Amino acid sequence: MHCGSRALRLGLPAAAATLLLGCSTSSHVMIGTARPPISPESVRVYLQPPPQYEEIAALDATSQGSFAVTSQQNMDKAIARMKEEAAKLGANGVLLQGVQDQQSGSIGTGVGSSSYGGGSSTGVGVGGSFGIYNKAAHGIAIYVPPESAAPAQPPPQGGKVPQP
Repeated sequence: MHCGSRALRLGLPAAAATLLLGCSTSSHVMIGTARPPISPESVRVYLQPPPQYEEIAALDATSQGSFAVTSQQNMDKAIARMKEEAAKLGANGVLLQGVQDQQSGSIGTGVGSSSYGGGSSTGVGVGGSFGIYNKAAHGIAIYVPPESAAPAQPPPQGGKVPQP
């Protein structure tokens, strides 16, 4: 009996860790041809499509399972995971299509008290809960040829366009 309880004590934390680490936080669906993997730091996020690009895969990523607390930290984690997924496919860009909040759980608690005596009873209770949210990002992994990836020229100082 002692051996079984030891296995249970060791097995439950290992199973919980496997479940937490095993949850997929990014995925893709191929819609083009993958290229050789690159560094995630080389992946650029686009809000508007560049002039020329090749679609590689549809991407989904979340901040689930991260220790991010603020909305911005959750956003950063979801985008980082999307860039990592794109980099594995050789995409040097992600065309961001949307980001949304996603409830992944909740925490609640409550307390109560009661008393009774002499033919009467009273009771009172209070409770509360809050949701745990993460960010879910959706986009397209793209390959942008080097000549199309050049940033637009900034306007001249003062914002005035020179006249010919």
